[in-house]
Amino acid sequence: MAGRAGASDPPSPPPPAGDAFKVDRALQSLGFEFTRVTAREVAGRLAVTETCCQPFDMLNGGVSALMAEVMASIGGYVASGYRRIAGVQLSVNHVGPARLGDVVQATATPIQLGRKIQVWEVQIWRIDPSTSECKDLVSTARVTLMANLSTQQEMKSFEEGLKKFSSKL
Repeated sequence: MAGRAGASDPPSPPPPAGDAFKVDRALQSLGFEFTRVTAREVAGRLAVTETCCQPFDMLNGGVSALMAEVMASIGGYVASGYRRIAGVQLSVNHVGPARLGDVVQATATPIQLGRKIQVWEVQIWRIDPSTSECKDLVSTARVTLMANLSTQQEMKSFEEGLKKFSSKL
């Protein structure tokens, strides 16, 4: 989704259909679970495991950046009517820790949905295990996207898969 504007990447194989569909292979390989995918909000959770921690057993800031980029990109893709988007700016502020064993909740919402430029805010919160509610802010990010870029025909299967996936949430 997010990439260099104008780059001509070779076509990628279509994602698997049905229950095996992956919104984002890299993020979901870390255990991220999407809970909502719409044009106005993308949300999900991640259990902080050794796989996504830096050596001091804290959530790796790169994982927070990955969550922000992916969630804003998916939201932007849906908000633009399933037209290709490209990330052009990512700014992340890490304001609190998430430790090994914690669960974090991430939510992306649009600030500006323009025809050519979209700006999204992503917040990542540590979840209180006793109430399942957001407790402490871990990081906040701004993602700027170029929108409404031409979409390759090969992406049609991803669009269909994402629509089917998000309708089940």
